[in-house]
Amino acid sequence: MTHWRRAEASDSESIVAMCLELYAEDPGVRPVDAADVRRTLETLSAEPARGSAVVLDADGHCAGYALLVSFWSNELGGEICVIDELYVEPAARGNGHATELLRALSSGVGPVQRRFVALELESTPSNQRARSLYLRVGFKAKRNTTLRLVLAASK
Repeated sequence: MTHWRRAEASDSESIVAMCLELYAEDPGVRPVDAADVRRTLETLSAEPARGSAVVLDADGHCAGYALLVSFWSNELGGEICVIDELYVEPAARGNGHATELLRALSSGVGPVQRRFVALELESTPSNQRARSLYLRVGFKAKRNTTLRLVLAASK
């Protein structure tokens, strides 16, 4: 049986490995190493109000993960869930697992039983497979462009 669930401490090294695979496939603006991922998981575990990690459990094997971070939006009048990262192992892709998570988050069921007013995520323009999925389930480009000022690399 395959299902999404909240990550547990015993899932951490599987998430670290998958995260490094994600960044090897689709590099970010800066290199991400195992220590970065562990710090993120430790922070989410110690401060659950910041967000949560979830895993795709395939009969006891972690076959995917997502990092979910939420914030309140005055404009939309509620909490937005930012899907900071979403990864499914290549062997498990194409089976609807990411769609299942997105639908669960949209309806307030599944690994994070909260009602959100919106889901938000980013995708690199070259990642056509992911972009196609997101558009297919209803995501649309935002009207506003996101700007970022990086203040310091935290290590």
